[in-house]
Amino acid sequence: MTTPHSQPFKRIVIVGGGSAGWMTATALATEFKGRIGVEVVESEHIGIVGVGEATFPSVREYNRLVGIDETEFLRATNGSFKLGIRFCDWLEVGEDYFHTFGHFGNLVGSQTLWGQHRRMGLTEPLGMQCVPSVMAMKGRFVLPGDQAEFKYAYHFDAVQYAAFLRKLAVQRGARHTEGRIVDVARHADGSVAAVVLDGGRRIEGDLFIDCSGFHSLLLGKTLGEPFVDFSHWLPVDGAWACPSERQGESLTPYTTATALEGGWAWRIPLQNRTGHGHVFSSRFIDADRARDQLLARLDGKPLAEPRLLRFTTGHRRRLWVNNVVAIGLSSGFLEPLESISIYLIQDGIARLMAALTPGRPLNADDLDLFNEGSVRRFHRIRDFIILHYCLTRRRDSELWRHVAAMELPETLAYRMELWRRYGVLHEYDEEGFDATSWLAIHAGMDHWPERDDPVIQEIPAERASRALQGRRQAIAAMVERMPMHERTLREVLR
Repeated sequence: MTTPHSQPFKRIVIVGGGSAGWMTATALATEFKGRIGVEVVESEHIGIVGVGEATFPSVREYNRLVGIDETEFLRATNGSFKLGIRFCDWLEVGEDYFHTFGHFGNLVGSQTLWGQHRRMGLTEPLGMQCVPSVMAMKGRFVLPGDQAEFKYAYHFDAVQYAAFLRKLAVQRGARHTEGRIVDVARHADGSVAAVVLDGGRRIEGDLFIDCSGFHSLLLGKTLGEPFVDFSHWLPVDGAWACPSERQGESLTPYTTATALEGGWAWRIPLQNRTGHGHVFSSRFIDADRARDQLLARLDGKPLAEPRLLRFTTGHRRRLWVNNVVAIGLSSGFLEPLESISIYLIQDGIARLMAALTPGRPLNADDLDLFNEGSVRRFHRIRDFIILHYCLTRRRDSELWRHVAAMELPETLAYRMELWRRYGVLHEYDEEGFDATSWLAIHAGMDHWPERDDPVIQEIPAERASRALQGRRQAIAAMVERMPMHERTLREVLR
């Protein structure tokens, strides 16, 4: 029998709904317009993880590619705008900084702005030289345009987003089948032939996309693909999630991540509520204590009982095996510190779409490229998240002592050494975050090179100081004229 992936795909079965399943279905239905059959199988008896999403700017590109109107999307998902993340108490208790989706200026003379900022010994945050960071500090928001150019993302309700996409995908030809999968039928070569529903119905396909979440029903449980564990470096393994009522003018244009005793807490502002959560390590704090700490941080009255999620950070060794591709949580999980869950879904979809050409069979090289690139992406983002932890000066609890002393992955240790010795922000291939984002974390955690580039000294100090002050004042004046985030959102929705 010919292996399934050596023939052109005519029918694709997506196992699981949620954001991953319906983002994939919408993209496939939009691109192939019926040339390839797309069917989503999901069960109402199996809940989705959706706890409210904070996202990365790439989600706007996905929405654009599948033809989603921004205003319609914000209305349907109770969404709000996001300029970045405010990190509280990560360096030390009482210290905070922003990682926003903007740059730190052009050049001062012939040298980078951050180099001159460091040379001047300025105590103000480097973020004062970044337009969206100052906007976030002041709670203001305008859409990019004549006033300023920057990237932005969204906060939204993940359950509502999945429902919004389901309607869109079905309108574009995707088939929606409700049913609980009780068995997986396989070909003689081990590839998947069909999923079997409660009641005996078989759903056959040429390609199966596993969007079953942490269950990883096809790639993990059926095919037994091994899991690569990152918990040595990222020890968090649980999260309590709880929405609360909104209180007054609390619609901040950023996510908040606050470091706590045994992990960190998120705050995600939506139009109709505020999402709260506590990501924690069971090695360093009891789950009940973590729950109590979360409830003590709520903005307003809780709208539901806290919900506990359990997970292990890492990824499947391969994400595409034979005729099964995992997208979303079924492929792996990196804790939500930098809001990359939707981004990794998009990354998987983009790689899949690049490999699927109607009428053209796949070969082993296609699968190897998909797997190698996907795994490198997981590793690059892993290193970026570890960076937030390993630079801490906190020693007030066991978790922070552990992350400050742990041995780092070689790829991260190398790029940190280049930065510490020479001020070089090294980039590998398959990066999830560019050099500007790495600079934001280094600066926010007060981690600077050991010495300045001697060429920086060639710019007269007075000239460099004037340039820094002039840019800072221009940004402050620009932001002061901008409306508050909530006002802009109301105008967009109107």
